[in-house]
Amino acid sequence: MAEEQQQSPPRREVVTGVPRSARRRPPAHTPAHSEISEQTTLGATYVRALMRSQLRAALGALAALALLVGTLPLVLVLPRTGSGPLVWVALGVLVYPVMWLIARWYVARAERNEADFTGLVMDPAEAPGPSPRRPA
Repeated sequence: MAEEQQQSPPRREVVTGVPRSARRRPPAHTPAHSEISEQTTLGATYVRALMRSQLRAALGALAALALLVGTLPLVLVLPRTGSGPLVWVALGVLVYPVMWLIARWYVARAERNEADFTGLVMDPAEAPGPSPRRPA
C-alpha cells in the first residue's frame, strides 16, 4: 500500500491570471475626451459635430410636427366636414399618436447621436460593454 501512495501522480496546480482580453492596452490614439477637456481645435470639432447632428434631428422633428399641424387647417376647411365628426377625430384622436411617434423618433435619434459621440470620445479600453465570459 505504501508503494501505491508513492506512485500516485503529483497534485496539479492551476495558475490563473488576468485574461488577455481584460488586460489594459495602451490606446492607439489620444482619447478624444482629453481633446475636449483641453478645448483643442479637434475637441471643438467633435462637439460641433455632435451639436450639428442633434440640431439636424431637432429640425427634422420640427418639420414633421409643422407638417402635421400645417395640414390640420386643410382638414378643417374641407367643404364636407363642417363641424362633423371628422374634425373631432382629426383633432382629438389622430394628432396625438402622430405627435407621440415624432417625439419617440426624436428621442431615439438623439440617444443614438449621443451614443455614437460617446463611442467616438471614449477610449476603447474604457468603453462599457459586456464583460468577457470566463471559460468553465
